[in-house]
Amino acid sequence: MPKVLVIVPFPMDADNLAKRQAQMKAVRLGPDIAFDFKPVAIAPANYVSQQDALLADVGILEAGLTAQADGYDAVCIDTVSDSGMNALRSMLDIPVIGPGRHAMLTALMLGDKFSVVCMWDRWRPLYTKTLAELGLEGKCASIRSADLQPNNQELLGGREDEVFPVLHQVALRCVEEDRADVIVLGSTTMHEAHAYLAERLPVPVINPGPLSYRLADAAIRLRLSHSKTTYPTPLTPRAQAIAAMGAAARAQ
Repeated sequence: MPKVLVIVPFPMDADNLAKRQAQMKAVRLGPDIAFDFKPVAIAPANYVSQQDALLADVGILEAGLTAQADGYDAVCIDTVSDSGMNALRSMLDIPVIGPGRHAMLTALMLGDKFSVVCMWDRWRPLYTKTLAELGLEGKCASIRSADLQPNNQELLGGREDEVFPVLHQVALRCVEEDRADVIVLGSTTMHEAHAYLAERLPVPVINPGPLSYRLADAAIRLRLSHSKTTYPTPLTPRAQAIAAMGAAARAQ
């Protein structure tokens, strides 16, 4: 049976990890593929600075470094920042799926322009970076924020009555004022709002986490992976040094 490793970008306990695993309920994948969720040991408190981005890359790289040797057939990264994706692709031959870029690319299969709806405006650089890398600035109708500080551990639990209507109004402005044909949720931490928004908006709403699981499944079955021309293997891999960073973080 194929196995997929889902790397969760923050250390967390079992209860909060279950909130991440709940994303699996949004996609039907059948009984013949397994998904394991693994929190990182190295992580920033949030993703709002260049230091945070560096720590996120290192933490996700360390968490996924042995995925192929451990028998996994693909890796999904549980953050729309796609942190660590490029580095892991250079170290692994199995598919490594980042939900941010794949959500944007999928949006262009469904419409001409998309908008990103996020919780917090301080996340904006995450999206502008990916848009620039993909050359899709002209296809992004807007990036709009609900201006609500997120909780990376508890997600939206207990705040539904406060958060969901605000996100709906923000997304509606993207459609009505910015002419977005598709809405992309700006974080996997927002997955609990997907059903609410999808039922109330006149355009498709992409839930990046579940999309990445479906794409990993497709990549495995089609025997596709990233190009080693784009993501070459290091001439001098430093897997032991990276693993030592993780061991040091876990010992603290």
